Amino acid sequence: MKRFGKTRTLPRPGRPAKLSNHGRRALVREVKKNPKITVAELQRCSREMGESSTKSTITAALHQSGLYGRGVRRKPLLSARHMKARIEFAKKHMKDSQTMTKKILWSDETKIELFGVNSKRYVWRKPGTAHHLPNTIPTVKHGGGSIMLWGCFSAAGTGRLVAIEGKMNAAKYRDFLEENLFQSAQDLRLGRRFIFQQDNDPKHTAKITKEWLQNNSVTVLDWPSQSPDLNPIEHLWRDLKMAVHQRSPCNLTELERICKEEWQRIPKSRCEKLAS
Repeated sequence: MKRFGKTRTLPRPGRPAKLSNHGRRALVREVKKNPKITVAELQRCSREMGESSTKSTITAALHQSGLYGRGVRRKPLLSARHMKARIEFAKKHMKDSQTMTKKILWSDETKIELFGVNSKRYVWRKPGTAHHLPNTIPTVKHGGGSIMLWGCFSAAGTGRLVAIEGKMNAAKYRDFLEENLFQSAQDLRLGRRFIFQQDNDPKHTAKITKEWLQNNSVTVLDWPSQSPDLNPIEHLWRDLKMAVHQRSPCNLTELERICKEEWQRIPKSRCEKLAS
């Protein structure tokens, strides 16, 4: 063949598959029936079918079928009533004008830990060096303390960010709004006819809170229960926590100061994009 400059690749049998096509399809069916099934459970299923496969073989077979193990996303637990309310909320506000959405003042509370880690971190290291100091992140039991914050924002930017001292009840929340709500709206130039968003926490919907809002002519956005994922401020909380922990505050006083500094640094363009 070399003499005439022609070559031909002959078919080769290759390594036989450890898992038959029938066995792979059966495992795929099990995964589709129960996406949270573990590889160990799939291994038992494989043995019951008469095909004793290793975990790596099962994983590779699922990869061939386009199935990959990933972290489970968390989402609010919704009843049929919650789902209906969310659909009605979406339909009601689907055609809201841009002028109207710019008038909304979004609000929420969040907890920030002093030494909390808010995202998974990775490091390049050699085997056996997992506990070497450069390859670790220092942690403190219970996060080393934390602070509770109330914040708000609109399409015009971030409003006030205030630390909450002690436990917040309805009376304290009412006083809290009196001190911060209108000042935030004024700072953001929303005028008196802004729309205030808050979730359905009991202190937010308490009688004294509702009376204060009515007496002060505050229009409140109707908010469906179990809907934190609908509030765009959740994205700002994420931005804030990432920025704060990059600066590594060493005590709660410094944590509060850095939180307020980073809150003010959030670009107006980011707020405008989330609020629109």
